[in-house]
Amino acid sequence: MAATAAKAANNLFLESPPLQKPYPLLKTPSQLPSSLFFKTLPKPLSSPTHKTLITASSKNPVSHLFSSRKANPDAKYTSNFNDEDKPHEECGVVGIYGDPEASRLCYLALHALQHRGQEGAGIVSVHNNVLQTVTGVGLVSEVFNQSKLDKLRGELAIGHVRYSTEGSSMLKNVQPFVAGYRFGSVGVAHNGNLVNYQTLRAMLEDNGSIFNTTSDTEVVLHLIAISKARPFVMRIVEACEQLKGAYSMVFLTEDKLVAVRDPSGFRPLVMGRRSNGAVVFASETCALDLIEATYEREVYPGEVLVVDKDGVSSQCLMPNPKFKASCVFEPIYFSNPTSLVFGRSVYKSRYAFGEILATVAPVECDMVISVPDSGNIAAYGYAAKAGVPYHQGLTRRSGSGRTFIEPSQKIRDFGVKLKHAAARDLLKDQRVVVVDDSIVRGTTALKIVRLIKEAGAKEVHMRIASPPIIASCYYGVDTPNREELISNRMNDEELREFIGCDSLAFLPLESLMKYFGSDSPNYCYACFSGNYPVDPSGELGDFSDDGLNGSVE
Repeated sequence: MAATAAKAANNLFLESPPLQKPYPLLKTPSQLPSSLFFKTLPKPLSSPTHKTLITASSKNPVSHLFSSRKANPDAKYTSNFNDEDKPHEECGVVGIYGDPEASRLCYLALHALQHRGQEGAGIVSVHNNVLQTVTGVGLVSEVFNQSKLDKLRGELAIGHVRYSTEGSSMLKNVQPFVAGYRFGSVGVAHNGNLVNYQTLRAMLEDNGSIFNTTSDTEVVLHLIAISKARPFVMRIVEACEQLKGAYSMVFLTEDKLVAVRDPSGFRPLVMGRRSNGAVVFASETCALDLIEATYEREVYPGEVLVVDKDGVSSQCLMPNPKFKASCVFEPIYFSNPTSLVFGRSVYKSRYAFGEILATVAPVECDMVISVPDSGNIAAYGYAAKAGVPYHQGLTRRSGSGRTFIEPSQKIRDFGVKLKHAAARDLLKDQRVVVVDDSIVRGTTALKIVRLIKEAGAKEVHMRIASPPIIASCYYGVDTPNREELISNRMNDEELREFIGCDSLAFLPLESLMKYFGSDSPNYCYACFSGNYPVDPSGELGDFSDDGLNGSVE
C-alpha cells in the first residue's frame, strides 16, 4: 500500500516527465533556455515594462467544500495589532550564500519582510560544517539580539518570518526547520501551503516516520531523508516532485544553498547578488534593496537553483508547466509597495487599481481618503483620476502596540478606534470617498464607516481596490472559511447596507485581468472566482493545525 501511495505521490504534478538534464553551470545571471517558460527572457530591472510570474499558501480546511456550516451572525470579533479583517500572508523567506555577514544580512532582510509575518522568526547559518539555529516567537527585533547573532557565524544562512494568530505550541513550528539525515544536515524555510500534506504525512507515518511538528513543511524534510537519489540536490528534486500546492523554499546544507519554486509559481521568490558576489534569494525585492543586493531575476516556476563553490546552476522540476498561477493578492495587498513582484511594480499596480475604480465607479465627492496603510496608494490613484483632493482623513495611532487591554466598560468599536483616528475638522460636512484594498468579513469596514460618519461626514462612499473575496485560499494565504467571507453571503447592495455607507463599489475582476494584459492567465484568481488551479477538494483533511492558528474548530 505504501508503494502504491508513493507511486501516486510521484504523479501528482500532472504526470510530469522525468527530470531533465541539469542546465549548464551559471556563473552570471541564469540564462535558461527561452523555451522553458517564456518566449523571451525577462528584461532587466531597470525596464519599467519588465514582466514575470506569481504565488501563495493557506491553512484553511477544505471541509467547506463538503459541508454547509453556517457562520454565526452573533460572533464577536476581537481586535489586535494585525488587521483581523484582512487576509494574512503566511511567511517570507531569505537565503544568502558567500557573505561573511550572512546571518546579519538575513536579519536585516527579515526586517524588510516583516510585513509578511509578525509572529515568529528564525535564522539558520553554517559554520565549520555545523548548522546553527536561532528561532523564536515575536517580531524579528524581539527574537534576535547581538549575542544571538554572534552565534550565527558563517557565509551561508537562511531565514524565515511567519504570520500566526494564536496557539499553544508555537515555538516548535517556527522555521527554519533543521533535520539530520545519514549524509549530513539540511535546513529549510518555506513560504506556501501543501494541499496534499495529510496524504503525504500518512504515507510517511505508515513507513515509520515520526513528526515533531504539525507544519506541512516537515513533510519535505522527511521526503528528503528517505530519498535514495544522489547527489543531494536530486533528493530535493525527488521530494518536490511529490508535493502538490504552493511552495517557495530555500534549503541549506553544509556547503550549498538551494532555492525551489513550485511549477505553478504561486508564491514569489527572487534572486539577487551583492557587490562581493554573494547570492541572495528572498520573497520580495524590498529585502534585496535593504541589504544592497542587485535584483537579477525571479526564480522561475518549477525551477531549482543550486548555489555552491562552483557558482549557480539550475535544474527544472517540470519543463513547460501546463499552467501558472501567481497569487493576485501579492500586488493587491501582501507585498511591500517598494517591491517588484512577478516583474511588476507593486506601487504602480495599486495606483492603477485606484485609477480604474475612479473610472468605473465615479461619484460626486469633496475628498478622497484611505484606510491606512494598505489603501493609501490606490486612494492616490483614485484621487488623481477623479480630480479630487486626497486628504489624510484617517490616521493610524502610534504606540498602540501589538497587544492591548480592553476597557472593562464596553466602548463601541474600541479596536478600530485604538488603531485609527478620524480628523473631525477635515471630514465634517464633507462627501467622502474612502478607499481600502479589500473587504473580508466586513466588520472592520462597518466600523470604519461609522467612525467617519461620527466625525461628521455628510456622505461616505466605499471603494475597494480588489474584486469581492468569495472563496478561501489554500495556497499560503490565511483567509477565513468561505461561510465567513461576507461577499460570499451578500451581494453588493446587501453589503452596502450592512456596512452603512452611501455607495459601495469593488474593482471589477474583468478590469483587474485586463490590467495584467498578456500576463493575466498567469495569475491565480481563486479567492475572487472559486476556481482553484490546483484542486484541494480531493485531499480531505488537508488542514494542518500548525500550532499557531489554534484548533480547527
